[in-house]
Amino acid sequence: MRRLADEFFGPSRPAQDALSGPSHRPDALHAFDNMLELKHITKSFDTDAGRVTAVDDVSLAIRQGEIFGIIGFSGAGKSTLVRCINLLERPTQGEVVIDGTDLTKLSDSDLRAVRRRIGMIFQHFNLMPSRTVFDNIALALRHSDLDKAARAEKIRSLLELVGLSDKSSAYPAQLSGGQKQRVAIARALANDPKVLLCDEATSALDPQTTHSILKLLREVNEKLRLTIVVITHQMGVIKEICDRVAVMKKGRIVEEGSIVEIFAHPKDPLTRDFINTANNVKKFLEVVNSGELKRELKGGERILLLTYLGQSAGEPMVVALYERFGVKANIIFGNIDFIRGSALGKLGVVLSGEPEAVAASVDYLKTNGVTVEEL
Repeated sequence: MRRLADEFFGPSRPAQDALSGPSHRPDALHAFDNMLELKHITKSFDTDAGRVTAVDDVSLAIRQGEIFGIIGFSGAGKSTLVRCINLLERPTQGEVVIDGTDLTKLSDSDLRAVRRRIGMIFQHFNLMPSRTVFDNIALALRHSDLDKAARAEKIRSLLELVGLSDKSSAYPAQLSGGQKQRVAIARALANDPKVLLCDEATSALDPQTTHSILKLLREVNEKLRLTIVVITHQMGVIKEICDRVAVMKKGRIVEEGSIVEIFAHPKDPLTRDFINTANNVKKFLEVVNSGELKRELKGGERILLLTYLGQSAGEPMVVALYERFGVKANIIFGNIDFIRGSALGKLGVVLSGEPEAVAASVDYLKTNGVTVEEL
């Protein structure tokens, strides 16, 4: 227990700045801190049952070079929102501003040209089965000014980037799901997009392949300084790759913030539910709510869920509770994550001791940056 407490409350690595480092793109634009701005986006549909609002007054600012996640359950409106970004769905109201240009005010021909600089990958890859990997990527370059040799070189470099240099002549049916998605990523990058939209891009993949695709997207983000928007219903995807996240419910954004902030201090019940599922806290809470643990408590004992984030506290606090207050902390659940370089720990503990000492120990935890939730 002491070793777990030491690990939980020990020092953490400094947070890594997701936007640090020079650009590796010769055409990288730095005129706008925000690459993408959604201003009061609303999208409504007329159905047999009446008018349905899928996206309801959503405003977001996504910085250049960051990976931004949008998470919600099925029907939350997230896929409709991402289709509004490239105007595959034209918003009923609002503005979509990319690199300073409002797409909703463009002519059809100008919009088509801008769309070529907005890459998109999907859950089901959308590859042409009758064309080779090379030709699938070449389709994205059909409006390019590059000559035949330059196009071939471009495709070769893209296949090298996504780790498929040996699959140029293969057909989609000969590829695994992860390889198909890598081809889709290469195709989406063919026109040097400023923004890459990922709509449930890993939902059809197994966990190991999902990890490899997310790792590739992070590498692409770092090498190309590409702004990436990730649409998902999986908090594990958000935790692994994103810098910031917005949580959607019934067409609206209910919470937004950095990954560290959201995981450490979720405010909306939906966000807490997503996070508790991702880090196994939900299973622990189910055991607590069943009443089994409470029946075993002695007089004055309290079950607490402790959340700790960030820098070293100087000494293991759980151990300090006994040394300072004579309060014993029996650890019944523990989970530690590293999110964007910061340690985020959750401990389920049973505190036992004199009531005044237990109350003082809880105050001590709170004053040292620990979030305390009594269960």
